[in-house]
Amino acid sequence: MSAPSTAQVGTRVVHRRYVPYSHAHYAGNLVDGAYSLGLFGDVATEMCILTDGDEGLFASYSDVQFTQPVRAGDVLEIVCEIIRVGTSSRTMDFTVHVVARGAATGTHPGAATMLAEPILATSATGVVVVPQSMSQSSSPSA
Repeated sequence: MSAPSTAQVGTRVVHRRYVPYSHAHYAGNLVDGAYSLGLFGDVATEMCILTDGDEGLFASYSDVQFTQPVRAGDVLEIVCEIIRVGTSSRTMDFTVHVVARGAATGTHPGAATMLAEPILATSATGVVVVPQSMSQSSSPSA
């Protein structure tokens, strides 16, 4: 029996992550878009644990947008926010912002700068499902 859900619209989870050079696959130290999707899974898992006491399972993504590159050496801020709560589904908005970036070539190794304005790199909407609590009605999941 799972605990009663505390999922509410507007609940947010935020992670920060350094992108290691071992994840660069393309010229210019670019990182593939799947890296951001994996980070969305991490924040969604924490959200489901926080609100439902269960890791949850991703059901779908929609409107995935890769708007700016993610590079090795970046520091990313990943945000997840609940925008809809169903009986056993949670619709969430996700963003990845670059908040720090390694310096361009020609400077000393390891040089990096915090950005004055974060850069939106990736956004998406996703749906996760969690086990329906025994304390909730037995209506079909939404």
